Amino acid sequence: RDDTVYFGERGQFRGFIAAQEGWLTDGESGITGQSIATIFEFPKEPRRTKRVKRFRVGTDPDQFPITAAASCAESLGLICSGWGGWTTNYSNDRDTRQRGARHIRSGISGTLSINWDMDWRTSALTRRSGQTRTPAGIGSITPDDWRTLAEPRASAACRARGARYVAGSADFGEGHNDNRGSGSAWHGDNLGWFYAEEEHSTSPGQFRARARQSRTWSATCKKVIRRNR
Repeated sequence: RDDTVYFGERGQFRGFIAAQEGWLTDGESGITGQSIATIFEFPKEPRRTKRVKRFRVGTDPDQFPITAAASCAESLGLICSGWGGWTTNYSNDRDTRQRGARHIRSGISGTLSINWDMDWRTSALTRRSGQTRTPAGIGSITPDDWRTLAEPRASAACRARGARYVAGSADFGEGHNDNRGSGSAWHGDNLGWFYAEEEHSTSPGQFRARARQSRTWSATCKKVIRRNR
């Protein structure tokens, strides 16, 4: 185990430290209580092994209340579109101004009195007119846009856990709440909407609104764990 020159006579070796000096036989004996194989073994270099651990990060729709627009700014929060433009008219009817704000954010033109459905996954818009639904193109933010928004959130979440984001693994899910509204407040299943409102400077009780969409997101992180064996 070291550079000591060992010598001996009739099986008794010198050169060990005092506690190791002893008679060496084929069995466990002597002061050391160790066998010949153990005393004369050479130390082995520790072998380094690594294990790759993968895990998911992301958000859950139920974590975020409908009115908590600040959740868009948190590193583990929702991904959100930019704000749409303000409604042109002030109103004392919240449903009307919020519906108008949604239409502006979604790129819908025409009368604001018509309700529209939006598919949360594809952003495809469908106009609702009684029982008739007519496809009406794509909204202003696409699935690829949502994934692009999710990637920096995923990278930050993985780094916070000492891991790396797995490229291409980010995806988006439903909006932050499943409240689809009803009647004139209808806005579709599984969409998340936040609203900002501004009161008219000279007409109290009259407001205009703007809107932004939210989506949850998820991604895969990869962490390499190294240890000696």
